Amino acid sequence: MNFDLSEDEEMLKALAERFVDDHYDIDRRRAYVATDEGFSRANWDLLGELGLIAAPFPEECGGMGLDATAIATVFEALGRGLVVEPLIENVLVAGTLFARTAPADLAGAWMDDLVTGAKRIALAHYENGSRGGSLWVETRADDGGEVTLIGAKSCVVAGGGADGYVVTARTGGAPGDAQGLGLYFVAANAPGLTTSPWRMADGSVAVALGLEAVPAVALDGGFADVMQVYELASLARSAEALGIMQRLFNDTLEYLRTREQFGVPLGTFQVIQHRMAAQYAAIEQSRALLNLAMVTQGTPDFAPAVLGVRAFISPASLELGHEMIQFHGGMGVTDELIIGHGHKRLLVLSRWPEDPEAALDRFANAA
Repeated sequence: MNFDLSEDEEMLKALAERFVDDHYDIDRRRAYVATDEGFSRANWDLLGELGLIAAPFPEECGGMGLDATAIATVFEALGRGLVVEPLIENVLVAGTLFARTAPADLAGAWMDDLVTGAKRIALAHYENGSRGGSLWVETRADDGGEVTLIGAKSCVVAGGGADGYVVTARTGGAPGDAQGLGLYFVAANAPGLTTSPWRMADGSVAVALGLEAVPAVALDGGFADVMQVYELASLARSAEALGIMQRLFNDTLEYLRTREQFGVPLGTFQVIQHRMAAQYAAIEQSRALLNLAMVTQGTPDFAPAVLGVRAFISPASLELGHEMIQFHGGMGVTDELIIGHGHKRLLVLSRWPEDPEAALDRFANAA
């Protein structure tokens, strides 16, 4: 089977790697995370100029309609750089969901700015009753005349400073039922909308939304559309995690080759060699599963393959992060080294939007 990248995929990979090389080091990453939005607005604008924001959008919207291989390639490269700009949440999830469900007049007012990165939107779906990625939506939509929303969303990832939100709400049915569940668009400046920002484990900014009779626009979609965009987003998260794993492994390998104990490099100790070999194997297993998911796009095997790579890579990435920290000793958890930063990001990727056990259960049911 040929895993060579196409010319366009090579170009996108080179763009992502060049962006990382030119704009990321440990000091600048700390500064980006410390901002109110949790990332660099200048970097976001640059990603728009480079076309990396537009690329995942459908071609009819001005994008490239990236397939699974291109998405995995780009996000693995961004993962190696530990990039903090929220392309997955704002573009792959909320942006493409909006593109496929927005009525023509609403799309005409927003799509150009979303594709260029001039505006950002986020998906507001998860509520306090959601556990392990389970469906639980109590937010209500009143469509008597003008549509208004009443409820609360506890975790809107990358929602800080967003210009709008795609909100799940129901006109009927039970909280755990997809029946009666619809999608609505709310502008960030809508009356009755309140936002409360909070930090996730990796320093990224999420918000909790309060919706008190907030005016909204109904979108032409439902929960099935959310699940479809989540497939590619899950693939992107796994690819990002793989890129981070490779980065932590490479940095630790260099450290073990140069750090001496008892007059010899740490890497000469056999027990350390065995532990590093086990983590190298975990990286290669993760890459093989990711490749399997990429080549099954467009077939019934794609969804199970995506679930499979997530179910494997979530616990494997955390174990790798723990091992790399152990090899560095106490300084492995400090902000002075990329190791601690990478481990925190892996922690979030492995738990959001569902934990590894939930992914494994869904994989077992789908396989």
